[in-house]
Amino acid sequence: MDSQSPSCVLVLAGKSSAETEIAKTLKSNNALKLPDNSEVRFFVHPEIQRPPSEEPFQIDLFLKSLSTNQFGRFFIWSPRLPSTHDVVSHNFCELPIGAVCAADIQSKGRGRSKNVWESPIGCLLFSFTIQMDDGKIVPLLQYVISLAITEAIKEICDKNGLPYLDVRIKWPNDLYLNGLKVGGILCTSTYKSKKFNVSAGIGLNVDNEKPTVCLNAVLRETSVASYKFTREDILAAFFNKFETLYNLFIHQGFQALEELYYKTWLHSGQRVIVQEKNGEQVVENVVSIQGLTPSGYLLAVGEDNQMCELHPDGNSFDFFKGLVRRKL
Repeated sequence: MDSQSPSCVLVLAGKSSAETEIAKTLKSNNALKLPDNSEVRFFVHPEIQRPPSEEPFQIDLFLKSLSTNQFGRFFIWSPRLPSTHDVVSHNFCELPIGAVCAADIQSKGRGRSKNVWESPIGCLLFSFTIQMDDGKIVPLLQYVISLAITEAIKEICDKNGLPYLDVRIKWPNDLYLNGLKVGGILCTSTYKSKKFNVSAGIGLNVDNEKPTVCLNAVLRETSVASYKFTREDILAAFFNKFETLYNLFIHQGFQALEELYYKTWLHSGQRVIVQEKNGEQVVENVVSIQGLTPSGYLLAVGEDNQMCELHPDGNSFDFFKGLVRRKL
């Protein structure tokens, strides 16, 4: 599809006839809008016979592998979007909870601190909707999502007899492989009618070796198998895992997932330097990370054995170069 095309293509699909009916209704009502009010052309899968994309997402493969009760069952695909996150957040109230939007190419993907990313072919780019009652646990949701991605990749490796790819979590919302960033998560929320409407966006480099690292390049280095990770397999495995982990999280709290999370993140025992003002001087203190606090920040202990909570300062691109200590 021409990047200068004045209209955007959205293909709507459902796992069951119920979700397909929702797709038909949304199409007939032209109910979904883009933030810039640009023209949208709607199709209900499988109306498009020749998808306008070099490597179109295989919707049927994804839906066949999906085994959830809620998440991922209503699916939106586009060959090119400014941002999948904007689609789900802007249309949150029109979409069923758990709806997902994926794109082959994303020109204005959203990151934290209003960073904007261009994402080419080869990346899994998607956003989905969640609704929560308890605002205190909303900040912890990004950790559940991170864990679901790493667990999904492990499951695919196990299912196909592949060596595990050691995808790790860098607090708070990045995914690393072989010391390089391979993915990231962004969650935003609004409060309406006593509910927290959360839009979660995920980007994962599956098959694009530039600019850093991708799953399939590392897989080729570690395995002689012919298997390649596909976006469809990963997305289905993610939602299958996420729904299970999310239900544990909601009913038992994040402590039910902590042990698994700490096995997957990069930071247990990590020593970091915290800069603090003491009058006119800036004093550096070394603390060791122990885990997470109930509010989702880093729990650390100083050389004086004083426990503290570490917050990002909001200014540093790397969270670990801008930490503010609050004693507990």
